[in-house]
Amino acid sequence: MVTTSLLLLADTHVPKRARELPPEVWAAVDEADVVAHAGDWVALELLNELNDRARVLHGVHGNNDGAELRARLPEVARWEIEGVRFAAIHETGAATGREQRMDALFPDVDVLVFGHSHIPWDTVTPAGLRLLNPGSPTDRRRQPACSYQRVTVADGAVRAVELVLLPPRAPAPRR
Repeated sequence: MVTTSLLLLADTHVPKRARELPPEVWAAVDEADVVAHAGDWVALELLNELNDRARVLHGVHGNNDGAELRARLPEVARWEIEGVRFAAIHETGAATGREQRMDALFPDVDVLVFGHSHIPWDTVTPAGLRLLNPGSPTDRRRQPACSYQRVTVADGAVRAVELVLLPPRAPAPRR
């Protein structure tokens, strides 16, 4: 049985909301077979660091990403792992009606990774599309903790999705 581990990140906002990714996130990057980032990197340096460190990296730009990041990252990324079709996008709009909108926009996808809200999300749409938002590993906003997600793909299916909550950290100074 082939098993692939996927690390999902979004809304890192480095260095605006945090100076750097927490050590636990870097350890997860090192362990993952594939890393996907759903936008709002903020600085090109993090993209370069993740690109150098991750075995495989997929990413999209977010609404807080400037011209340099937009030049290197698409609005929508698509990839396949063991026959499971993934896509990533930063924004999906309001939670109300999200499942129906994403079914219409991504009829050829099995798992859609998104960000923007900083709110972890894991649902399945009426058409069977799995929607995953890992939250943010650096800016919890109104959530109880910063977070990311781990996904296990095996035998052509998503076998597990784990929401990882990070311990509290001292806030970074605002720039």
